[in-house]
Amino acid sequence: MSIATKTGDNGTTALMYNRRVAKNHPRVEAYGTVDELNTALGLARATAEPDFIRQNLLAIQKDLIVLMGELCVQPEDLNRYSADGYFLVTPDLTARLDALVKEIEAQDISFKGWATPGASLNSAALDMARTICRRAERRVCDLKFTGEIRNAEILLYLNRLSDLLWLLARWSETREPSHTIPQ
Repeated sequence: MSIATKTGDNGTTALMYNRRVAKNHPRVEAYGTVDELNTALGLARATAEPDFIRQNLLAIQKDLIVLMGELCVQPEDLNRYSADGYFLVTPDLTARLDALVKEIEAQDISFKGWATPGASLNSAALDMARTICRRAERRVCDLKFTGEIRNAEILLYLNRLSDLLWLLARWSETREPSHTIPQ
């Protein structure tokens, strides 16, 4: 089977369970933005030297696949989706982010006021991922407020993730001085 199915040539795309929507549907905008976030995290992971960042970003990328999967399902198909063995975003995923935030904050990362992205390649990649995460959060809000999603945990996860990415960028700036870009 070719990757070029041509089924989207008319401006529609498939969701789970043979549902089709316009490619600019708010649901597609939401999971598409999460896909961009996942790609940005891949870049941040590829530019990170410490295993601490690489391992945590890989785990988050796997969580985002769960999140994208849930966003690709219409609310009326969620029970079927779960019954078919697919995972949903749960408080456990958000709790892991909370624990990581606490771990980083306990390391005495200094920050005051606004950060200017670009002190290092890795911190810039993390800041880019953070801004994409905030956009994904806005797209998911659009779905929530129109009743297109029912799982409020998705918003909590994305909100916590953007906070974590900001902290990881600051951590990277203080831990990877060899990659600091001259100002």
